[in-house]
Amino acid sequence: MFVLLSKGGILVGPIFLCSVVALAIFIERLIHFARLKIREDAVAAEVAGLIRQGDYPAAGAAAGRSNSPMGNILTHALEVMGQDRETLETVIAHSMEEEVRTAARYLSALATIGNIAPLLGLLGTVLGMIKAFMVIQEMGGKVNAAVLAGGIWEAMLTTALGLCVALPVMVAHGYLNSRLEEHEARLQHGAVHFIKAVGCRQLEG
Repeated sequence: MFVLLSKGGILVGPIFLCSVVALAIFIERLIHFARLKIREDAVAAEVAGLIRQGDYPAAGAAAGRSNSPMGNILTHALEVMGQDRETLETVIAHSMEEEVRTAARYLSALATIGNIAPLLGLLGTVLGMIKAFMVIQEMGGKVNAAVLAGGIWEAMLTTALGLCVALPVMVAHGYLNSRLEEHEARLQHGAVHFIKAVGCRQLEG
């Protein structure tokens, strides 16, 4: 395999590097989203319950110690809970946008890798073809089909390699985007629970 890849030219290295970086990003984000799901569901229910009981200090402590995006959103919301409903919803929306943007970190890099990997492969093929035809020219055009075919398949090796990297990377990017959408939906669900709890407490007050 290494002998085969060595025939692909200088762009095999950058394509291989792209695959390593993409794999690292995918694993890191996968672990990140898995941890977020566990913490977010628990803190949203806990804080909403404490708000309904009127225990605001405990609600703020629960949100703060959760160390999660949902906890950060609720912490900011609790700071302006005494103000009007519009201010509360604006703070929640702004905090949610920041947390979603943080969760989406590296996804654009993953998409970029998926886009440039086949282009690197194509560039490698073009360079390989140029090299092959330069050899043919140096030989005065007296070259048999076997020599020509050998130069062409070596040149096209990088295109195949680039596509082999790009296809799973794009699948991984799509999957992580779906996890990001689920994460955003959970944040919205938790924020709605919080607003409802605040509304119920105000009505009781």
